[in-house]
Amino acid sequence: MNDVEKYNRLFNTFSELKVGVVGDVMLDTYMWGKVDRISPEAPVPIVALDHKEYRIGGAGNVALNVAALGANVCMLSVTGNDEDGALLKTMLESKNIRTDFLLTSGKRVTTNKTRIISKNQQMMRLDKEITTDLGYEDENRLILAVQNFIAQEKPDVIIFEDYNKGVLTLGVIEKVIGLCKHHQIITTVDPKRKNFFSYKGVTIFKPNLKEVKEGLNIIADGVDLGALKDIHAQLQGALGHEISFITLSEKGVFYQNSSGGDIIPSHIRNIADVSGAGDTVIAVASLVYAATKDVRLMAEIANIAGGLVCEEVGTVAIDKEKLLLESSMLLPEAG
Repeated sequence: MNDVEKYNRLFNTFSELKVGVVGDVMLDTYMWGKVDRISPEAPVPIVALDHKEYRIGGAGNVALNVAALGANVCMLSVTGNDEDGALLKTMLESKNIRTDFLLTSGKRVTTNKTRIISKNQQMMRLDKEITTDLGYEDENRLILAVQNFIAQEKPDVIIFEDYNKGVLTLGVIEKVIGLCKHHQIITTVDPKRKNFFSYKGVTIFKPNLKEVKEGLNIIADGVDLGALKDIHAQLQGALGHEISFITLSEKGVFYQNSSGGDIIPSHIRNIADVSGAGDTVIAVASLVYAATKDVRLMAEIANIAGGLVCEEVGTVAIDKEKLLLESSMLLPEAG
């Protein structure tokens, strides 16, 4: 069996996996136009709008990447009971992302980040959002939705995608991790600083280096393998998790578990845009680990995936065929 066949077999197993994504789903709105003059009312540019585009953002982009790889994915979150929430639900369903357990609440608004762009330059961003934690009722509705999802679908992995928008409360985090442990479901998390040390007992903890330094109050600039292994020990002391998986920007990724760890350098790329790379990395890592339980292979393929999406402008989902091809070319020793 050649390398392409080996990876093709692995990638085909993704369709057998069931995945839940829990976190802050949002709508990204892009408005493009031209600037020809300054407003007479104030010293600001007038943007003559040309067209508008809506995209799935936040935790929805993680689900989008999971779906793009062929896995069965369900979005678990709370949106506002509003037009943006209805639009987002329709968009998710059009991308084969299930919304059976996507809740709405009259006490929330659907997060919508509107970017106004002229000549490929962002002029302004308008954010509509509520970032306070879910109230008691909505929190418990979401926990019950996850409980029902687990009972009905028996997922292989649940991904926490935290954007500090209030969906992932301490109660949601603790209860969902507890449910997953009871049912032997893999848990992976892409954390943010607010809840950084709340994800106790997860399988895979995937911050980026900046988030780790902020969380552990590390001020040193250079980080080598020894320092990263020490960071893993500190994180494990606080979280009791199994695997640290830290993205290092242009330097690649670091992984560590009880069997060992290593830095995997990034591959040479023509970087166009780093938006959404973290979403792609957590999605790919979750699927590869769920399919293989191979930590190094997980890190290697996720590293390639993060680089691939950085070659595209804007937030885009991973191209499964490109990832398959590059994995078979760059990682010839996998079996």
